[in-house]
Amino acid sequence: MRSASAAVGGTSVEPRPPAATPVFAVRNLWKVFGPKADRVPGGPLAELPPDELRRRTGCTAAVRDVSFDVRPGEVFVVMGLSGSGKSTLVRCLTRLIEPTSGAIAIDGEDVVGMDKARLRDLRRHRAAMVFQHFGLLPHRSVLDNVAYGLEIQGVGKAQRRARAAEMVAKVGLAGLEQRRPGQLSGGQQQRVGLARALAVDPEVLLFDEPFSALDPLIRRDMQEEVIRLHRDEGRTMVFITHDLGEALRLGDRIALMRDGRIVQLGTPEEIVGSPADDYVRDFVRDVPREQVLTVRTALRPIASGEPATGPALAPDTTVAAAIEAVARCGGPARVMDGPRLLGVVDHQRLLAVVAGLRPEEAAG
Repeated sequence: MRSASAAVGGTSVEPRPPAATPVFAVRNLWKVFGPKADRVPGGPLAELPPDELRRRTGCTAAVRDVSFDVRPGEVFVVMGLSGSGKSTLVRCLTRLIEPTSGAIAIDGEDVVGMDKARLRDLRRHRAAMVFQHFGLLPHRSVLDNVAYGLEIQGVGKAQRRARAAEMVAKVGLAGLEQRRPGQLSGGQQQRVGLARALAVDPEVLLFDEPFSALDPLIRRDMQEEVIRLHRDEGRTMVFITHDLGEALRLGDRIALMRDGRIVQLGTPEEIVGSPADDYVRDFVRDVPREQVLTVRTALRPIASGEPATGPALAPDTTVAAAIEAVARCGGPARVMDGPRLLGVVDHQRLLAVVAGLRPEEAAG
């Protein structure tokens, strides 16, 4: 189930459960490219629009004062159009790109202050990247490509090949272990890249637009693979995409970026149901609301004397599924959180949500 959180933007600190140490904690992060880049964060230049900053200083602020937490076990999606800063941001997390200023921590450990040895350990063991371009070694078999990260770590041949075979099977490529990358389809090559990242058993997987070059049907298959892996393993994932549909499908929470800033951070339901500004509203305008919003948005208390009958729906049931349930039974449906009755939903309130109205504005 997706966890609810308040949508925030800019430099706001994302709230988190007090007992959970974030996998990544990012505070006031800047990445500025150009001469004297360190003069931009925190000063009057920081407020200049991107074009004006570039004209006056020759600098480009790819990431501007960004703060967020990535919670254990969640799929955290960073979404934005080309040039929004999302890929620069994910590379800053492991210092593949050096941030200009700000703080990054993994499990409470300062990433910005890590020496080269600690950074190598971070990249080899704790956070694995999956890129759009697979980077497979053409002369090696699927099995040896998957085992490559373990080979770098110094794992013995028998152990790494056994682990690689396990990961090949996990991503659905059993039987193809001895093929070379050139004998595989694009989707199969991407599965090899995913298996290679999984083989080192990282705490967090970082995906940088990994499926954007794939055909739509193959892309959907790979999205299903990510969903399945997350369901089976509960591994923390940070996923970068420019595709809103992909973000809504995969993300527990979504950070929507524009010009280097986070303009809204929230669950898919919050992004679609309560856009933070006109930019976000325009971004989600064509999203079928009934497929993203849940019955929580249409709840009403049960009236005095009203029988608690009708089908029982879970709180995360989509409005689309609830409309079908209400149509089948011809009356309101109950929303149940286990044994607890949260309220009821009816046809009028569900349709009001689809139309973008408040449920209390429903006619009838």
